[in-house]
Amino acid sequence: MYKGMGFGGGMNMQSLMKQAQKMQAEMQEKMEKAQEELENSTLTGTSGGGMVEVTCTGLKKITGVKIKPEIVDGDDIEMLEDLIIAATNDALDQAEKLEKSLKGDMPTGLGF
Repeated sequence: MYKGMGFGGGMNMQSLMKQAQKMQAEMQEKMEKAQEELENSTLTGTSGGGMVEVTCTGLKKITGVKIKPEIVDGDDIEMLEDLIIAATNDALDQAEKLEKSLKGDMPTGLGF
């Protein structure tokens, strides 16, 4: 082992631990803020030129569905079902994009 090797430059282990704890606290705070923003966000997906709207939170929970009466055709329920699916997927895609933008470069696997 070489003499003088280790944590040179006057930096000791205690200082490194304090710095790591500070970084961890800052990351936790960022994660909590992002989580709160996701919970409080409302995103609306549309299809059929706005005839069907689906609203969800940033946490991908569906909170509402609006269907314009003129799109309802008892003989073509399949089209309405497809429009609801399309609007739902649009809203969930927006929630996914919001989540990615809020997370940024945060590491994964930390309970977020």
